[in-house]
Amino acid sequence: MAKDRIKVLLAKPTLDCHDRGVRYLMRVLRDAGMEVVFTNFLLPQEVIGVALQEDVDVVGISSSSGGHMPVLEELRALLDAHEMGHTLLLVGGVIPEDDLPRLETLGARRVFGPGAPAADVVAFIESEVGGKETRHAGA
Repeated sequence: MAKDRIKVLLAKPTLDCHDRGVRYLMRVLRDAGMEVVFTNFLLPQEVIGVALQEDVDVVGISSSSGGHMPVLEELRALLDAHEMGHTLLLVGGVIPEDDLPRLETLGARRVFGPGAPAADVVAFIESEVGGKETRHAGA
């Protein structure tokens, strides 16, 4: 059975409790017609387990506590190990500029920092995933 909507997993890995922004984004993506799964306080292998189980098109990692680099390194290895290299990987939150080149080499297609318009996230996902049904709500 073919999926007809973009399916996004948003995750706050480890014990990063700053989740107001990612919860807002979850609502915006749903309003735009995407199916969204949200997880909190999971280890990278658990995030990948959810991504596999839910058959997602996008994995979005939100980090505001500074522990994103080891998480993203492990996520990249797990995505590759499970032949999920096609999955769009996004990062959001408080990410130092110095980390951007390394995140790019780990396959993060875009990093959205604090204050990034939610409409930009919607538009980027729609342009990258394409071919799936969304209802762009002008978030």
